[in-house]
Amino acid sequence: MQHDRLHWWQTRWFVVAAMLAAAIPLLWPEIPPIVDLPGHMGRYRVQLDRGAHPWLAEWYSFKWALIGNLGVDLLVEPLSPLIGLEAAVKLIVIAIPMLTVGGLLWIAREVHGRIPATALFALPLAYGYPVQFGFVNFALSMALALCLFALWLRLARLGRLGLRAGLFVPLSCVLWVVHTFGWGVLGVLAFSSELIRQHDRRKEAGSGHWLESVIRAGLGCVPLALPMLLMVAWRSGADVTGQTADFFYWRTKIAWIVMALRDRWLWFDVGSMAVIYLVLFKALRDPRIGYSRHLGLSALFMLAVYILLPRIVFGSAYADMRLAPYMIAVAVIAIRPKPGTTFRHAAVLAALGLAFFVARLGGTTISFAQFDRDYDEELAALPHVPVGARLISFVGHNCHNAWRMSRLEHLPAIALVRRLAYTDDQWSMAGAQLLTARYAAAGAYAHDPTQIVTSVKCPAEWWRPANYALARFPRDAFDYVWLIRPPPYNPRFTVGLKPIWRSPTSNSVLFRIDHDAVVPEASDEELGVPRWLVERIKRRRARLEAMRDRQEREQERLERLRVEQAR
Repeated sequence: MQHDRLHWWQTRWFVVAAMLAAAIPLLWPEIPPIVDLPGHMGRYRVQLDRGAHPWLAEWYSFKWALIGNLGVDLLVEPLSPLIGLEAAVKLIVIAIPMLTVGGLLWIAREVHGRIPATALFALPLAYGYPVQFGFVNFALSMALALCLFALWLRLARLGRLGLRAGLFVPLSCVLWVVHTFGWGVLGVLAFSSELIRQHDRRKEAGSGHWLESVIRAGLGCVPLALPMLLMVAWRSGADVTGQTADFFYWRTKIAWIVMALRDRWLWFDVGSMAVIYLVLFKALRDPRIGYSRHLGLSALFMLAVYILLPRIVFGSAYADMRLAPYMIAVAVIAIRPKPGTTFRHAAVLAALGLAFFVARLGGTTISFAQFDRDYDEELAALPHVPVGARLISFVGHNCHNAWRMSRLEHLPAIALVRRLAYTDDQWSMAGAQLLTARYAAAGAYAHDPTQIVTSVKCPAEWWRPANYALARFPRDAFDYVWLIRPPPYNPRFTVGLKPIWRSPTSNSVLFRIDHDAVVPEASDEELGVPRWLVERIKRRRARLEAMRDRQEREQERLERLRVEQAR
């Protein structure tokens, strides 16, 4: 650069302004309209109030445990008594994009000495697809991982390696508790940066062997290793479930990097990703800009992890998808100006990057405001739900993967938040989180994804057709049925369901169940289950019956042998 003074995009004031701007889309909505968040809020309500309302303990089992997925769960404990649960959750969620933006700019500052103009193109990824999906513990851990990586770099730059080692032993454990994914990414980033630092030191000393640098980099990252013991203790628990599966699904891996900014409008979101990839490509071709070795290697390491990551890790889906926006963001902030770059060229890039950031913030703000309006329209049903009601909900969905998700998939959990009612949308996976559904009377309608219904049976999905769900759910286990924008269904299967609220703007309706009414009979085919699935269910039932017959015959044979031996 020709000028020594800081330019506007390199000042602390700009960093603070960018962080504050990142909060704008979330200021208006009462509940941040991200897919899974209402479901998490239902868990927080049980966590906070299970002792005050005994019926919550009858419906849900909640046990504190040291697991790598506790970020927001722990933060709501001190905040909720002060400002209320919903306000506490909103405050924490607002902090996530703010910390992400701050972390990205801080890393760029530490690596390049000054924030490159191109770094502004990475900022919209603070609202990447994982955030839109509502993976709040994960997103919080990634935001903290970026900030901690910046601190790691700063302490190395200042030569405070002893202080860094001492600080990062507890900090890595805290990050692991927030979410194990953030700790893993911090380890990848720290190792890659330490590898370059050690190689440069060895090279200056006349010994630039990479193997020695790898060993020393690994030793330098030992302060980050203590959570490995926590991981072993967590995953070796007797009640821990959750598989790791679906490796090398190339089609979805390519899709995730295209939809890293997925929100509402396909053309806007894919076009925005095209802008980012154009910037990355320009850095390869433009002689005035290039890539930092430190962050370039970090981005390559993250790419390797992305390729190797399966879709499901310990029962948590979309593991590889979650990494994609952060991998791309690190690649963008790796771009740096080469010596001799003019201020005019940098200023043009900064102006374009700022315009891109503002455009994405504006689009996200409009999108969230529209989702918030949908929330308000549907939540108007809740005043008609008594406190402590046994509520089953069915949310309409479709079989094709529409770009704009409705954000209503876990809205029923707000009935648990505000009315302390039972809802069937809670996740139930021992070891992956603190809450499991224990309401035996609900049977197969006790937990996620039973709240999602479709017009027909979708291939490779657990979702039920709406007619099937309405006809077969255990009515004695519930008092109310809440249909949220359901697909078309046969009114015959709502016999005995008395409407007490209807939405004036959608086909949503809240029913009270008449337990004395006779439930109409219907075949599986009539209820929307395809013939091939009916045949598969019949074959499975036949195998189970044959197995029971064999077990009974074997038991009878053993009983006869026992009697004969007794004689």
